[in-house]
Amino acid sequence: MILISGPCSIESRELLLKVASKLVKYNEDKNIDFYFKSSFDKANRTSLTSFRGPGLEEGLKLLQEVKKEFGFKILTDVHESYQPPLVAEVADVLQIPAFLCRQTDLLVSCAKTDAVVNIKKGQFLNPADMRYSVKKVLETRGVQEEGFEVAKQNGVWLTERGSTFGYGNLVVDMRSFLIMREFAPVVFDATHSVQMPGMAGGSSGGKREFVAPLSRAAAAVGVDGFFFETHTNPDAALCDGPNMLNLEQLDKAIDDIKKIQSSLML
Repeated sequence: MILISGPCSIESRELLLKVASKLVKYNEDKNIDFYFKSSFDKANRTSLTSFRGPGLEEGLKLLQEVKKEFGFKILTDVHESYQPPLVAEVADVLQIPAFLCRQTDLLVSCAKTDAVVNIKKGQFLNPADMRYSVKKVLETRGVQEEGFEVAKQNGVWLTERGSTFGYGNLVVDMRSFLIMREFAPVVFDATHSVQMPGMAGGSSGGKREFVAPLSRAAAAVGVDGFFFETHTNPDAALCDGPNMLNLEQLDKAIDDIKKIQSSLML
């Protein structure tokens, strides 16, 4: 099972290292392929004054420190086509945010690195259309074939984080996992799937109480991995706090997923 976890954004060196220290057990679990995630820049913000992070240079230094101290593989977001070659010097996975999932120059730039490319499905997009984003990466890497195994072998993942439903709400269509797994391994972004964009007075709200049940449902349907953003105190987080889990909630959610996956293997 792929597991991606960490604080939404790099708020401080102290928080980054504190959260990382609490996630070591997952990196040591032989049944988990663990990746530490935090963003050096949250470029897609509701307000101009919203917290974004320390920026590219300082953010990569801090992620490199986490990588060196804890032995973690690193996943982080990229937003512009000049960034992937620089970020791939530290990160093992380059993540393309949902709103940029069709951005050809960004996909091609990521594909030219040796990193895994994780493409989040846009909230506006039919899951079947994500095959074309996958193809852009594969074809840039000289691969003409398609399919789950081809994408897995050539380092391309897809991530589901829900679809826009009316205003300020997302809905996860569980069929999406099965549709997208025809093209690539699929990760469920459990915490962003309960985000409520623009519903908290100039910032995004969220309903973290739905993270655990949706994760259990995704585990039962069948996905390749899970994405949980976590924080020592989500209510005080500078970014995406309403949909993040505290560390105890994260532990419980992962325990439940393991039980479901184990029962399905019987």
